[in-house]
Amino acid sequence: MQVAQRPVSASAKKGSISVPIMGPTTSPISSSLIYLKHLPFHNLCFLLLAETNSLLPSMPENQKQEVIWPRLVANKLFRRPLSSHSFVADFPSTEMLLDVTNLDGPEMSKRSSNDQKDRRKYKLFASTWNVGGVSPPNDLNLEDWLDTKHNSYDIYVLGFQEIVPLSAKNVLGRETSSISMKWNSLIRATLNKSLSNSHTAQESKAGEKQKVHPFKEGTSRKQFAHDFQCVVSKQMVGILVSVWVRGDLRRYIRRPSVSCVGCGIMGCLGNKGSVSVRFWLQETSFCFVCCHLASGAKQEDEMHRNSNAMEILSRTIFPSGPSSHDLPQKILDHDRIILLGDLNYRISLPESMTCLLVEQKEWNILLQNDQLHGEVSSDGGVFEGWHEGAITFAPTYKYQTNSDTYYVFIQGKKGKKRRAPAWCDRILWYGEGLKQDLYDRFESRLSDHRPVRALFTVEVEVPRDLNSLRSFFLSDRFDRIISDTELFLKDDQMRSARFSATI
Repeated sequence: MQVAQRPVSASAKKGSISVPIMGPTTSPISSSLIYLKHLPFHNLCFLLLAETNSLLPSMPENQKQEVIWPRLVANKLFRRPLSSHSFVADFPSTEMLLDVTNLDGPEMSKRSSNDQKDRRKYKLFASTWNVGGVSPPNDLNLEDWLDTKHNSYDIYVLGFQEIVPLSAKNVLGRETSSISMKWNSLIRATLNKSLSNSHTAQESKAGEKQKVHPFKEGTSRKQFAHDFQCVVSKQMVGILVSVWVRGDLRRYIRRPSVSCVGCGIMGCLGNKGSVSVRFWLQETSFCFVCCHLASGAKQEDEMHRNSNAMEILSRTIFPSGPSSHDLPQKILDHDRIILLGDLNYRISLPESMTCLLVEQKEWNILLQNDQLHGEVSSDGGVFEGWHEGAITFAPTYKYQTNSDTYYVFIQGKKGKKRRAPAWCDRILWYGEGLKQDLYDRFESRLSDHRPVRALFTVEVEVPRDLNSLRSFFLSDRFDRIISDTELFLKDDQMRSARFSATI
């Protein structure tokens, strides 16, 4: 299909309906939804081709063919999810094998619902990082960022923005997973490296012979059960969420699912928006929302960010599940909620004053004029009822590339957008059962943002009384059987590979 040139009338095409081709000064497509929904689908595709033609002047013709117009039209006009509910994970959710919550009889279900539960505490590591479209080097060391040298956590929630450049090709074209796979590979290697080194050292100290398994050298069955595994990994354009748990917790993970909301170009594309993840750990539901909101330092930009946030909270809908389950579908319906990302909120002060206060490290004065602080603390704010830890670190944006100097302080940049420093990268939480233990930023020169981290102690409800069958499937005995089965399968795969190589 050739890209239409302006001006053009659709009356010359198939059918007699005249489709107005929108120019750069006309209102968005969303203002004409009632009219457009009555158009034939091929006319809608033609209209969107012309409307987005201005985005593609530098895109080679062979790349223009990769743009998926019908899907984008349907997503915009009928408010369909921007992406499917599919995601990447290391293991299937337990209800695909056996839903242990249904193993209790009716009497036990009633007893469990009547507060017959205990509470356990887990350590959760959350971090957000706008990587500025920079692909991670193969030797990128994530140990300090993930704090694996000195501490160990039960759950890791990692949110990224701009893992790919937000170009027309990446926003409108087919989504590629190579960069997200690379990030996940680095994360996996980092999280499991400390476990492997620790176990190897213990075996050497005990004088045991080196044990070699087909899946990882120096790894025992005990360690295999505790290796970190990916619960959910989901990408939408440049936004990536990757959630990891200790291997011995995986049998308690149930009903993972995702929901994507695009708030970018024309109010629907994924250059801005959110990827939300939810699952159950034991009897407690978790929801993690990774956002990239509208940028800009003008007053109308702040309103645009607030609009993005309201859209995300209202349009995020998770699958309802089987009729026998009363599953929460909205973000705020869950028990433990964390929202993180490049929220892009700025400081409502003149640029010169902001720069001066940054140089003087007057964080308190700056935070009194922080836009997000007002939305969290004020009545009627977009994030009313949410919580954020005390900020004691420097603004996280915008830095000169590969430098510790803010971009606005670099000489010779007067002709470009200066972008005064701001706390764009934030982590919020909602509801009870979450206690924040640390809120800081990490120093990395990979992009013009600095990652922000938060450590939480989370409370999880655990059934106090289990019948014999359910107890077995949630027991260490069942976990050992599963681990041994996986080891056997991996060993069998290795023997088959060696046999094939010999032939």
